[in-house]
Amino acid sequence: MKIRQSRFSANNWETVSESPDFLAEKAQLVLAFGGRKLLETIDAYGYLREIYPNAQIVINSTSGEILADKVYDDTLVVTSVWFEKSMVRTVQFDISNHKDSGRVGEQVAQALDGEELAGIILISDGGVVNGSELTGAANRCLNRLVPVIGGLAGDADRFERTLVGANQNPESGKVVGIGLYGQELKIGHGTMGGWDVFGPEREVTKSTYNELYQIDDRSALDLYKDYLGKYAEGLPGTALLFPLSIKITPESRPLVRTILSIDESAKSMTFAGDIPEGSTVRFMRPNLDRLVEASATAAQNSLTQLGATPELALLISCVGRKLVLGQRTEEEVEVARGIFGSKPCMTGFYSYGEIAPAGPNSPGELHNQTMTITIFSEQ
Repeated sequence: MKIRQSRFSANNWETVSESPDFLAEKAQLVLAFGGRKLLETIDAYGYLREIYPNAQIVINSTSGEILADKVYDDTLVVTSVWFEKSMVRTVQFDISNHKDSGRVGEQVAQALDGEELAGIILISDGGVVNGSELTGAANRCLNRLVPVIGGLAGDADRFERTLVGANQNPESGKVVGIGLYGQELKIGHGTMGGWDVFGPEREVTKSTYNELYQIDDRSALDLYKDYLGKYAEGLPGTALLFPLSIKITPESRPLVRTILSIDESAKSMTFAGDIPEGSTVRFMRPNLDRLVEASATAAQNSLTQLGATPELALLISCVGRKLVLGQRTEEEVEVARGIFGSKPCMTGFYSYGEIAPAGPNSPGELHNQTMTITIFSEQ
């Protein structure tokens, strides 16, 4: 595996790192993560296509870009990969609303499934998708369990629109699936949150898919506003600071959900993933030290699972973590670098939702407010 990393900022391109003997025409995959407003003003795809004529080029908007052990805003970071023993395919589908999510997940899986499929990276529009339905449907349509990882595109903390594109300049309403193939390609993954829960468990008494109407027979939005207090005026953005922990069944492992939008007339909240009736939720609040420690745990879990020296690390973290951590944001990237050492190239972005298995031999799931880390090595 040979890799080149570059960055566009202040109208200038710079090469950050490059493997010896890297050949641009041999690159099969280019991952480009950038600020939404920047992507709307430059021809990122045209520039990258000229340099990488044979690559699958995937571009998406972010809430912050990760390159090496640094976090940037409103730049474009590019990681170009020449797999020496593996193959890459991409597919792209349109999505117009949350109800299309399951169908699109099925289409991605059916298009990419194959005997030597090693894993799928899902990159989705972050505003009009039910991430749990998208991921769940993809898992169900695969002939065998493979890691499904990725994330929902971001738009800083604006929640206006997000952009995704495969082999084109990115647009709203796109879902991209990247299929990675080859027996020599090994993938390790880890995900961890680090938030504190408090207060009683409350039952979801009225919901439809990812739209939450009532908790304990009370308006969900009114209850949430009571909880947020002075922060309620900043909804839906301030909801990133105060997510919900959800348990689908009493025995299930808790997942974290954050709000995508609110509806004042219906007194409802729309989340990035399902909030089924009968599930239980608890309020959550940040603990800065635990958030950073969670990143180290996710990195260590991925490394333990891989059982080899990683060559590439893909970090996808939540915009809510970035808002809470503030000036400490880079710490969660730096601790991952400390776990991996200097060898692997690191890239990634801050998202509106993270997709990764919860543990070894688990299907991919939608997470919110987590750091998800996926590492790759060709044996």
